[in-house]
Amino acid sequence: MSYDNSAAKPDNLPEKILHYINGEYVESIDGDEFDVIDPVTNKPYIKAASGKPEDIDRAVASAKDAFDNGPWAKALPRERSRVLHKIADIVESRAETLAAWESFDSGLPITQAKGQAHRAAENFRFFADLIVAQTDDAFKVPGRQINYVNRKPIGVAGLITPWNTPFMLESWKLAPAIATGNSVVLKPAEFTPLSATLWGGIFEEAGLPKGVFNLVNGFGEEGFAGDPLVKHPDVALISFTGESRTGQIIFGNAAPYLKGLSMELGGKSPAVVFSDADLEAAIDATIFGVFSLNGERCTAGSRILVQRSIYDEFVERYAAQAANVKVGLPADPTTEVGALVHPEHYEKVMSYVEIGKTEGRLVAGGGRPEGFEEGNFVQPTVFADVAPEARIFQEEIFGPVVAITPFDTEEEALELANNTAYGLAAYIWTADLKRAHNFAQNVDSGMVWLNSNNVRDLRTPFGGVKASGLGHEGGYRSIDFYTDQQAVHINLGEVHNPVFGKQGK
Repeated sequence: MSYDNSAAKPDNLPEKILHYINGEYVESIDGDEFDVIDPVTNKPYIKAASGKPEDIDRAVASAKDAFDNGPWAKALPRERSRVLHKIADIVESRAETLAAWESFDSGLPITQAKGQAHRAAENFRFFADLIVAQTDDAFKVPGRQINYVNRKPIGVAGLITPWNTPFMLESWKLAPAIATGNSVVLKPAEFTPLSATLWGGIFEEAGLPKGVFNLVNGFGEEGFAGDPLVKHPDVALISFTGESRTGQIIFGNAAPYLKGLSMELGGKSPAVVFSDADLEAAIDATIFGVFSLNGERCTAGSRILVQRSIYDEFVERYAAQAANVKVGLPADPTTEVGALVHPEHYEKVMSYVEIGKTEGRLVAGGGRPEGFEEGNFVQPTVFADVAPEARIFQEEIFGPVVAITPFDTEEEALELANNTAYGLAAYIWTADLKRAHNFAQNVDSGMVWLNSNNVRDLRTPFGGVKASGLGHEGGYRSIDFYTDQQAVHINLGEVHNPVFGKQGK
């Protein structure tokens, strides 16, 4: 079946996706460009400027000049806060445009894309308020000394962002980096560069000084945009969200420069369902947790561990509900799972579906949905009876695919939950709060939700352990990452200068 997706194409797109450097939208220095495709048809619909090392050099020079010589790094917190609140207002005013662009570019269902503007705006409002209200430590030694902490912006921040919910995840890094007085160079994912083009106009309208924000599109490999950004000597820190293997490469490339690093990487998060859980709530939440955002979410509970006494009932009900999840065109407001972002990613996900057919019992999905013979569409797919050594149990798929595994005891559940290289999130469903708290404190994950879906308070730390990341952002952790903390010591008493090896004449 061939689709005519032209009706979904927004009518206010730019002619071309450009870089944004020193307050202007610009072509690549060498004129290179690449095609951006529509995930529904896999046909190019726009071209984007392709960044190279010389474009990164130009962007970093702009950011460094703005930091060294411009007003932003020296502005009072209240002054910066006012600009951040204006940014949030403008983002919300463009919510319809953003949702249409994001859905068309990424394949996300339009109803899920519509929440991205509000969340992005809230990120800016949160840090706008935080930098005004924050206090720093002071330590007194009565009659002798006062010590206080002076917090300073670091310089140029390199931000490398992923292709799932791109605009919102860009705001998650941009807001604290800019709020704390840094200048930034953003390198968005090459699969979904469209919505990032909105930032330049938003920041300009809000009154952000020229050069504080810079954007270079393109690929991550050596000789393109991402690699030289990581290696640039004038970039003081890198915040990266993406797959674990790329994070390892960035870690190695940043090491010679001793850059600050914050990396939120892959996940293979367990959802543990005990026999005393509210089964209906657990099924609803775990369905949403792995199939929303097309399954392309780092915190997806893609391994469901179920106590054996309720295992058969859970699998039957879960499979039936997964089969009713509606796959459709992203622009259709009734769609719950749209098109995966890119044919490369589609092929990866489908390869795991085929692997799963040899490793578990297929109880739902397992191929293309009926009527969608083209594009990157995958049925919500459920495998039961999956052994812990199976690849679909161990490896991140990042699509609408879930593995269900039984357990007998709490000890076995904990062993299974911790039996992967990853440690980003975990979900626990039980009526026993003592068990829930003990399990939460022993599971290898940076975040745990008890009898809850994935809902976050922006004050809490976000990050993973093991192969799921390095460092934490969110709340004051973001302020810590994007600033240097300088200790200042003031002597209040008599100055004593001890003399070593004093000699007479």
